[in-house]
Amino acid sequence: MSTPKGSDITRVRVHHIREAKERGERVTMLTAYDFPTARIFDAAGIDMLLIGDSVGDNILGHPNTLPVTVDEMIPHVRAVSRAAQRALVVADLPFGCYEASPEQALASAVRMVKEGGANAVKFEGGERVTPQVRAITGAGIPVVGHLGFTPQSENILGGKRVQGRGPGAEERLTKDAVALQEAGAFAVVLEMMSAPVAAHITEVLTISTIGIGAGVGCDGQVLVWLDLAGMGDWSPRFAKQYAHLGSDLEAAAKEYAAEVKSGAFPSPEQSYLQ
Repeated sequence: MSTPKGSDITRVRVHHIREAKERGERVTMLTAYDFPTARIFDAAGIDMLLIGDSVGDNILGHPNTLPVTVDEMIPHVRAVSRAAQRALVVADLPFGCYEASPEQALASAVRMVKEGGANAVKFEGGERVTPQVRAITGAGIPVVGHLGFTPQSENILGGKRVQGRGPGAEERLTKDAVALQEAGAFAVVLEMMSAPVAAHITEVLTISTIGIGAGVGCDGQVLVWLDLAGMGDWSPRFAKQYAHLGSDLEAAAKEYAAEVKSGAFPSPEQSYLQ
């Protein structure tokens, strides 16, 4: 989402995301989990920074997102919020902190905003979580929905499988998306969803759709930054590696180790205390 000519926009807000949808302009989102990377992405002009519960399997070494807690999320949210000067900061609500009731969801969302400094929260589910969406937006906290493959429901979905296929799937997902919109969500992430279904939902909704493995028909896209940067060989098929930082970092570490062992580092010029 570019800044319109003559605009004094210095911080992306919810209404800017809505206006981008109206103009037919696509928006960008990347995950971020710490201050240095968030600062880089913010300077690059990324519209929204998502502190995903994907911190669990990308940063903390968990096998999936399910073990992540609110207490684990808060420091990452706080770090990204401190770095973001322009981007809208969105914090995931991890598994187990919003499903029980609207009151539980609101309490978790308040922590993300009050302790973490987030501008908005995101959580999974369709029509079943609309009471939670209403409670949170009613308290003045913007909400992003999440449909399709929802990682917190991986066990009941039977693994990482593309959603939106089979009889009734499009109708069911569209109904969920409309319900989230009517409850007050300002955007919805569509993950690993049949591209035609995602395009249909995008056409039906007046709020923005943010795709990840859901085709080009969405209003915007999101990627896990480690996938974008080529930090490993585990990236999903729908991701694109725009760099190969993992191999570059490994090469740098090997060169450093070799120079230390050979005595080449530090050089005499780098030995200040002589």
